Amino acid sequence: MGQVLILEETTKDPITLMGSRAGICWGSDISDRQKNYKRGLQCLSSGHGRVMEYVNVEMVLEGYSARVIREWYTHIGGSPTRLQASTRYVDYKNFSYVIPPAVADNEHARVRYEKLMHEISETCAYLEQTCGIPGEDAAMLLPLGMTTKIVDRRNLRNLVDMSRQRMCGRAYHEYRILFQDISKALAEISDEWAYLTGHYFMPKCEALGYCPEAHSCGRMPKKQKSVPTDSCDDANVTN
Repeated sequence: MGQVLILEETTKDPITLMGSRAGICWGSDISDRQKNYKRGLQCLSSGHGRVMEYVNVEMVLEGYSARVIREWYTHIGGSPTRLQASTRYVDYKNFSYVIPPAVADNEHARVRYEKLMHEISETCAYLEQTCGIPGEDAAMLLPLGMTTKIVDRRNLRNLVDMSRQRMCGRAYHEYRILFQDISKALAEISDEWAYLTGHYFMPKCEALGYCPEAHSCGRMPKKQKSVPTDSCDDANVTN
C-alpha cells in the first residue's frame, strides 16, 4: 500500500511543547521539561484543545490513490497546507495504482481492472509520443485510482479531529488504512507521540461512548433517545 514519511520539522515532544506554551500564558516556570510535560497532560485531560494547534506535523504521503488524497484535502480545519505531485510535469505513462480489496479478491474483476489500467497507460503514451499531445492534456485520462504523492503540513488538533471521522468503521477503507499508517509512523517518533496516538486517535464512538451515526457499523451501541413523559399519563394525576 502507501508509505508515510514523517519529516524532521515535526514536533518531537508534543506534550512537553504544549505544556510549555500553556505555561507561558499561566505565568509558570517553563524551564523544567518535566513540569512542562505534566502541564501538557493536564491540558489534554482538561480538554484544552487550543494548545494542540502548536504541535506541528509535516509528512510525505506516497502510494495512496488520488481518490483518497482528494478526501484528505477536505479536512482543512487548523490551517493545514499541502503540495501534490504534478500531472503536468511528472511522467505518468506507466503509473502505479491502487486495487480495492473487493476487486483484488475477485479474480475476474481484478483482470478487467488491471486490463483497463494498462490500456489507459498505453493510450497516454500513444497520445504523447505518436500524436504529440502535451502530457498535461494526456493526463486527463488518468483515473482516481492512480497513486500520487503529497507533502502535507497540519497540527495535532486537526489530526485528532480527523481520527474521529476517519477511524470510524464506516469511513472509506483506504482512508482508514492511511490514517493507521500515519498513527504508526507518528508513534515511532517518540514516547510522547506513542501516548498521543494511543489515547487520542480514535473513532468518535469511542470518544463519545456511543455511536452517533444514522447507520452504525455496530462497534458501539447507539445512543438511547430519551422519551418525554406526558404528564397527563401520570398515574398520580387526578382530575
